[in-house]
Amino acid sequence: MRDKVAPMKNKVRVEGIVVEIDGDEMTRVMWAMVKELLLFPHLEMRTDYYDLGLPHRDATDDRVTVEAAEAIRRHGVGVKCATITPNADRVREYGLKKAWPSPNATLRGRLDGTVFRVPILVRNVRPAVRNWKRPIHLARHAYGDVYANREIAVPGPGRGELVFTPADGGPPIRETIREFDGPGILQGIHNTDASIRSFARACFTYALENRISVWFSAKDTISKTYDARFRDIFEEEYAHAWKDRFEARGLEYFFTLIDDAVARIVKSEGGMLWACKNYDGDVMSDMLASACGSLAMMTSVLVSPDGPFEYEAAHGTVQKHYYKHLAGEATSTNSMALIFAWTGGLRKRGEMDGTPEVIAFADRLEAAARETVESGIMTGDLLAVADPGPANRRVSTADFIAAVAERL
Repeated sequence: MRDKVAPMKNKVRVEGIVVEIDGDEMTRVMWAMVKELLLFPHLEMRTDYYDLGLPHRDATDDRVTVEAAEAIRRHGVGVKCATITPNADRVREYGLKKAWPSPNATLRGRLDGTVFRVPILVRNVRPAVRNWKRPIHLARHAYGDVYANREIAVPGPGRGELVFTPADGGPPIRETIREFDGPGILQGIHNTDASIRSFARACFTYALENRISVWFSAKDTISKTYDARFRDIFEEEYAHAWKDRFEARGLEYFFTLIDDAVARIVKSEGGMLWACKNYDGDVMSDMLASACGSLAMMTSVLVSPDGPFEYEAAHGTVQKHYYKHLAGEATSTNSMALIFAWTGGLRKRGEMDGTPEVIAFADRLEAAARETVESGIMTGDLLAVADPGPANRRVSTADFIAAVAERL
């Protein structure tokens, strides 16, 4: 099918630079296909390229991840492929110097901001929750919590403490966590008022722009200081700067416990912004994506309070499919999230540069991808949950991207 894809006579020119962040395994393979068949034949585009594949991160002692974050700050828009966060097994598999931190956590920590995720909906894949009629937008706080934690494997009896030492020389504040009588584990996490406030403002701004209400959930009944701080800052920010504008548009903000929010979300019709702390958002966004068809059916953008945007595929590197690919076996891996990461970045680049033809191209590419699935051409993950139809057929990884290219 590839020989049918012809370049446009007059390519669309992307004025500004897009930071391109390459990744790992099967998503890296698809990343190259998407560029070859869907982007380069139609666009004149300059990218500032960073290889965040695990071997290169190891070779640069992870400096390349920091450089990528700096580049996004410099140019304003980045597009990122999925990457591996190595555990002990991955360290052995790749012969790494150490278990490097999550690239996403590093990028989010450097850029701060909020991750907004929205399901990619197609007509022939209905949400698993039958009463969902509108997409649920999820806002994930992209700073701190377990992603910037410190952990101790407790070797034996002793006292585990939480200690804060004031910079002004005042007396340390100490809280005993546990008197250990044997081995165990300790973990410390943190957040800042400034980052929480930026999160709240980003959520209220996004909700107003999209004309949707905001639900914020945490567990302040258990975490009476940490989670309660999020609750209080959200309520202060809303009352001070957003309440009148929300009420004028018939929108609302309310806080509820995370377990209550889950129960309400499942019974709702959708159509709200669900704001979550970092870990909660990580888990719940995958739940929403899977319930809407596949983990590959979710857009994701990190919005920094300083202005930069980073678009990414919200799923992992599809390790099992990569091993099949290396063995020469056919794969049927869904590239929708990768395609929509590029369209999101191109659309934002077009908005920043004042180039409506770039925005129009992004819109056409998204339409081509959706229409390909709706025509019955889809990867295995979607075929298993799609409405039955005589035109439905499972295609390979490469053939799906080629079908989108042909329709484009």
